Amino acid sequence: MSETTAAKRPPLPDFSAITTEELIAYRDAENRFRASAAARAITGEPDPGAAIDWQEIALPGRDLPVRVYRPAPTGEGEAAARTDLPLVVHVHGGGFVGTAVQCDWTSSHLAAQLPALVVSVEHRLLAPDSPLANAVDDGWDVLRHVVRNAAQWGVDPARTAVFGESCGALIGALTAIRAREAGLELVAQVLVNPAVDVTETMYDYPSIAAYAYSPTPALPQLRLFRRLAVPPGTDARALSPLYADNVNGLAPTLVVVPTHDAVADHGRRYAERLRAAGTPVQLSEYPGAKHAFLTMPGLEQQAEAAQAEILAFLRAALGE
Repeated sequence: MSETTAAKRPPLPDFSAITTEELIAYRDAENRFRASAAARAITGEPDPGAAIDWQEIALPGRDLPVRVYRPAPTGEGEAAARTDLPLVVHVHGGGFVGTAVQCDWTSSHLAAQLPALVVSVEHRLLAPDSPLANAVDDGWDVLRHVVRNAAQWGVDPARTAVFGESCGALIGALTAIRAREAGLELVAQVLVNPAVDVTETMYDYPSIAAYAYSPTPALPQLRLFRRLAVPPGTDARALSPLYADNVNGLAPTLVVVPTHDAVADHGRRYAERLRAAGTPVQLSEYPGAKHAFLTMPGLEQQAEAAQAEILAFLRAALGE
């Protein structure tokens, strides 16, 4: 979880034949790189107007790290004194690899420029002993905990949004559904390059065929993701927002789709389903952008435009 000054990025393994030991070694090495100063050339520099730290939240049966972004205190102490900030619960991308640190650029800019409290969930990563259901519980439990303890966190629970990327968007979408079922009203959800189908139909989309191995070997990674996410005997539909029994009454949604992405059609289909259910949906496509482009402003020119769109969408929804 702690940032390191230097780290070497590991080569991509053969995801179709990777062993558990190799997966853990790759995950640890890749996450060390993503949390290193060297990675900032790719992932971007945090907004200096945000204060960033790690905290642990005591949840049922576990203590979970979260990365917390606040507007940095001003000379007059105004930001430090605020107790009514809107809340954005963020979930980073990556299923079997990933860390909240890789999203510092986006999360810190939201905290500083909305302004808002952004709580990014360092969810349990997929592994043979940790299926997707664990990560989904982490997203929901963090949201519920912060809202229930709003005064302690200095937030206005009536102005709460969820925001996820890739696997994190899957977790965010399921969290939004749980929130509606629990009577916890969200004002917005932002889903960036979401994967929303982990059933056997996960691969049955034109975008999967088009981008299975270009620009990256996405299909072997998706197959590994599904194998870890949905162990035998698991109800995959219960973990697939696209197949949720009821998507009525959800918060206004921004779906961001990079077009050169194997799961681009997941986002498009989910936007269609939400719109059909009466949810206000804004589907925004970024031609030529690749999966996880928002976490790579040093490489992806359209990351800044997407971040600006997300900021504007959340500012309107949160009333800042």
